[in-house]
Amino acid sequence: MNLEEHVPLGPLTTYRVGGAAALFARLEHEDDLRAASAVVEARDLPVLIVGKGSNLLVADAGFPGLAVVLGDGFATVDLEDGFVRAGGATPLPVLARRTAAAGRRGLEWAVGVPGSVGGAVRMNAGGHGSDIAAHLLRVRVFDLATGDDGVVEAADLALGYRRSSIGPTQVVVWADLATSEGDPDAAAAAIAEIVAWRRENQPGGQNAGSVFTNPEGDSAGRLVEAAGCKGLRLGTAEVSTKHANFIQADPGGSADDVLALIHEVRRRVREASGIELQPELRLVGFPA
Repeated sequence: MNLEEHVPLGPLTTYRVGGAAALFARLEHEDDLRAASAVVEARDLPVLIVGKGSNLLVADAGFPGLAVVLGDGFATVDLEDGFVRAGGATPLPVLARRTAAAGRRGLEWAVGVPGSVGGAVRMNAGGHGSDIAAHLLRVRVFDLATGDDGVVEAADLALGYRRSSIGPTQVVVWADLATSEGDPDAAAAAIAEIVAWRRENQPGGQNAGSVFTNPEGDSAGRLVEAAGCKGLRLGTAEVSTKHANFIQADPGGSADDVLALIHEVRRRVREASGIELQPELRLVGFPA
């Protein structure tokens, strides 16, 4: 395992802002999991599992521990009888397209989520009427803090809206997801429709998707817009004018500006509606 020092984390996230990790490792093989665990134990380090960085905001001050990315050795898609086993590093759009092309239905929604399988399990990612919990059978989890390695059934993961019991030091090595047999052309058409919808309704650029979880019975984007925050700017961060639940970062911008804008939006929504929005983002390296 190649251990590097002071590696910038911003380029590994979809926000593309933020500071460096004190230590960084890209894990390519099974042995690398155990090697990383030994480093964490020997140095008593905090751990950050980066994944595709599509739901992370790393502070400008950086992260004072070991940041880990799973390499291509963990980006596998194996079609089994009635389910698919996907490696933790597999991008969700790749999983959606590979299964659709093979006539496996049910995972088309994942084409619009720019994360990895491992991150999707931890956050119970979803969209377009489905989520990981609707398909997950079991996962293999390796804990970098303890070295524990085992298979966990989906029923034991406390899966809920954008949450699970997967901890910050636990790596999802692979996940088994249920699929059904179907027409590849129909699956491809469903994927094309989802891609077109997201391009029409969601902004591109430097963001991490939805900033806030939807309160029960309401939409975070609607609440943000109703509070007059659409287009609101603080420093190098701006609430998207296309979708109010997205915050954009300027090229070369500041993660601390993004967080300051998150706080300001929460304050204004609370004053306007009495609702306290909860961030969906994982905030890394900021003061508690």
